[in-house]
Amino acid sequence: MEALSAWLEKHLLPIAAKIGAQKHLVALRDAFIGTMPATMAGSVAVMINAIIRDLPPQFFSGYVGGDIPIIKEIISINGYIWNGTLAIAGLIFAFSWGYNLSRAYGVNDLAGGIVSLAASIAGITFSFTGNLATSVPAKMVETINAESATTGWSATSQGITATGWGWIPLNNLDSNFFFTAMVIGFVATMIFCKLMLRDMTIKLPDSVPPAVSKAFAAIIPATVALYSVAVFYWAFAKLIPNMTFLEWIQETIAKPLLGFSQGFGAVVVVTIAIQLFWFFGIHGMNVLAPVLEGVFGVAQLKNLNLFQEGGVELVKAEGYKWVRGSFDAYSMFGGSGGTIVLIVVILIFSKRADYRAVANLSLGPGIFNINEPVMFGLPIVLNPILFIPFMLAPVVSVSIGYFATMLDLVNPVSQSIVWVTPPFLLSFLATGADWRAPIVTLVCVLASFAIWAPFVIAANKMDPNLGESENQEQ
Repeated sequence: MEALSAWLEKHLLPIAAKIGAQKHLVALRDAFIGTMPATMAGSVAVMINAIIRDLPPQFFSGYVGGDIPIIKEIISINGYIWNGTLAIAGLIFAFSWGYNLSRAYGVNDLAGGIVSLAASIAGITFSFTGNLATSVPAKMVETINAESATTGWSATSQGITATGWGWIPLNNLDSNFFFTAMVIGFVATMIFCKLMLRDMTIKLPDSVPPAVSKAFAAIIPATVALYSVAVFYWAFAKLIPNMTFLEWIQETIAKPLLGFSQGFGAVVVVTIAIQLFWFFGIHGMNVLAPVLEGVFGVAQLKNLNLFQEGGVELVKAEGYKWVRGSFDAYSMFGGSGGTIVLIVVILIFSKRADYRAVANLSLGPGIFNINEPVMFGLPIVLNPILFIPFMLAPVVSVSIGYFATMLDLVNPVSQSIVWVTPPFLLSFLATGADWRAPIVTLVCVLASFAIWAPFVIAANKMDPNLGESENQEQ
């Protein structure tokens, strides 16, 4: 371990130092860290709901937290917290990104955050259309169409169409929104910053209050930036109609992955893709949902049905070896990347106050596989020193779980277990109470520990303040 740490110190740390000092990457790092108050509060809310709503049904038949008066109200309160934090994490990041990027250039940071947020959200669809093909009586058609101007509903004898405006799907505002905001927010904010630095602003007399002067000075740069992005959205809509830029990203990244099967190569490629997306701030599990749910999820459903029919032996004889829950059981302990292991490694080996502070705050949520605090608070996202273990540890742990399952050392996953179930317990329940499953998970954890440790030790020798941007730098 000492030899590896020395090698990292000699060869990797200088590269990481140069990357860490790059102004735009520093701003991006700070943008992720800036979202931490919201993501931490949301993670606490999810964790509490997991304890009082999601976990008890795994042990007590008939338990419904929503039917218990006090529990029901707590769940509702936590729901409001989630609505304003993790559900719109992408929006929060969009503002933080523009704010920190503008601050790095020494211009109006508040206006920069607003520009980034406005530009990013401008390309999201605000409407929906739904069609139901069914036979509709003539009288009902007449009634529906008479109110279509106010309801948005219309009908024919062959079906009903519902349209509406002012609706934004939440999956356009959560972590899926990060990449769109990263690209569009960067372009818009850079246009804003460059115009501000060239002094293309409205100047008011010195007698005007400073707050008013700053706001007016930002009008022309902000307007040009937003119009530039609007032209891009317009051109994109002409070239690729009926699809937003965010949807295009999802389609072009996710759908090509649909052909993967259950072979070891496919499992490794999916694992790497999840980690790579996460490293760049994109929710890997959501991007790969068509593969995870459309392929591995269907396999898990078959295993579940087989288990109900004939128990684990029928699953082993006719079911699938590797399914959706297998990733959770043997790789996602603490969240994508097995980050609960990183937290433990930091608490044991790290001497950096910033790492230890984030680890202490992230330990509770991490037990329930909620890793946004450590992912965006440390951060792991775009952190060059943690790139290798973040990519390697899940591949190794998935490989251990995969071959243990293929060699019948452990039962295949045959149960759908809520993702917030703590590690070890999750694999035990998911495999139909196979006592060997937590042992395999432990082996995966120990392997991940050995991978994470040298990189955390190497990070001790990096200045935590390295790369802090100077507002005056241009």
